[in-house]
Amino acid sequence: MLHVVDGMNVLASRPDGWWRDRAAAMRRFAREIDSLAAGRGGDWLIVFDGRPRAIDGLERASVEWAPRRGRNAADDRIVEIAGDRNECVVYTSDRELRDRAAALGADVRSAGALLALLGEAPGRSPANRRR
Repeated sequence: MLHVVDGMNVLASRPDGWWRDRAAAMRRFAREIDSLAAGRGGDWLIVFDGRPRAIDGLERASVEWAPRRGRNAADDRIVEIAGDRNECVVYTSDRELRDRAAALGADVRSAGALLALLGEAPGRSPANRRR
């Protein structure tokens, strides 16, 4: 099973100040997904928008960058990936992407569903989570 994460959509759903250091937030998020993948199995791919950055140390998850800039660049790549796979889960809260991926037979889940898998309540950052 391939799990495809709309990287910026899910990352931006966390009000944890990610925008102050976008590159660090992307690395941190990718490592969280890598840890999740180690525990849950399956193939995990995060598709990010923007300028490619080095994200080292991932063992189970992989990162891909949208092949072009502009509106829906990562979304178009995610749809392409979903169309090439028989079993695919797409994590996004982008309505248009949800509709496009579902039309191809992907199992589409919200950003909140992925955050819950990471141990968060939707809209709460790890720093604010009660222990």
